[in-house]
Amino acid sequence: MTKSKFVIDKLAMLIEQGLISYKDLSSETINVLKSKRDEIIFKMKLTSKEETDILIKRVDSLEKKIEKLEKNSLKKKTTRVKKL
Repeated sequence: MTKSKFVIDKLAMLIEQGLISYKDLSSETINVLKSKRDEIIFKMKLTSKEETDILIKRVDSLEKKIEKLEKNSLKKKTTRVKKL
C-alpha cells in the first residue's frame, strides 16, 4: 500500500506543478523509477555506488553508439543489382 501511495503522491505532485504534457510526464516518471531502482540496488549491496555509476556511463555511451549506427544504416542507399 505504501508503494502505491508513493507513486500516486508523485503523480499528483507532477500534475499539480503543471507538468501536463505527455513528454514531460513520461520523462519525470522514468526519472522517479530510475531513482527507485538505484535505491533498491544500493540496499541490496550488489555493487558499490562508484561501480554502478561507471556501468551506467558505459551503458549510456553504448546506447548512443547504437543510435548513431542505426541512423547511419538508415541513410545508406540500397544498390540495385544489374540483371545479366
